[in-house]
Amino acid sequence: MLTIRKSQERGHANHGWLDSHHTFSFADYYDPEHMQFRSLRVINEDFIAGGSGFPTHPHRDMEIVTYVVSGAVAHRDTTGGQGVIKPGQLQHMSAGTGVQHSEFNASTSEPLHLLQIWILPEKKGLTPRYRDVSLADLPHKGALVLAASHEGRDGTLQISQDVDIWVGNMGAGEVAVHELAPERAAWVQLISGTLVVNGESLSAGDAAAVSGEVAAHLSATEAAHFLLFDLA
Repeated sequence: MLTIRKSQERGHANHGWLDSHHTFSFADYYDPEHMQFRSLRVINEDFIAGGSGFPTHPHRDMEIVTYVVSGAVAHRDTTGGQGVIKPGQLQHMSAGTGVQHSEFNASTSEPLHLLQIWILPEKKGLTPRYRDVSLADLPHKGALVLAASHEGRDGTLQISQDVDIWVGNMGAGEVAVHELAPERAAWVQLISGTLVVNGESLSAGDAAAVSGEVAAHLSATEAAHFLLFDLA
């Protein structure tokens, strides 16, 4: 079964310094039909003005992944984790028993475009931790790069949930097949370009939920940049 989540159907909040699109219910946006997909709870596509960001605030019992599309984000948290994350890197913070962090646009003038992802953990009360990785150091499967996994295999970020996160960059005319084990499902979030998933065309901001299928068949009709979540 394939279910499409169109970009324009997402929740939207514009605070001036922050322009955010919510794939699932978040903050003041509530949609009982779009609360989460399996353990995938939040995908917020954020555009943050130069010099702006989120001051120190708390989180608990959530796996938080940040993917920068353009610009750079400056992160600092109470686990001691800190750094400036740029395109080509992925950041993970396991909030566990409780952590406070801040995230700001690292530039005072250039805009920042990122995806903020929350994944429900396999259990509560975990020890908070932080790590970031460079995609260039991780294993590739054609146009797909495995960036995060439950076991942290092959140097990927270790997520406290049974999920694999793949980053896809496909040129026009390129095809790929991501096989799904029994009982697993995929969520494909298209960042830019045009991508056909199991026969259905996606435009930038669209997403596809693939469940009850043996694979996600991907075909780029123009250069496509996306995230693929393989979920238990």
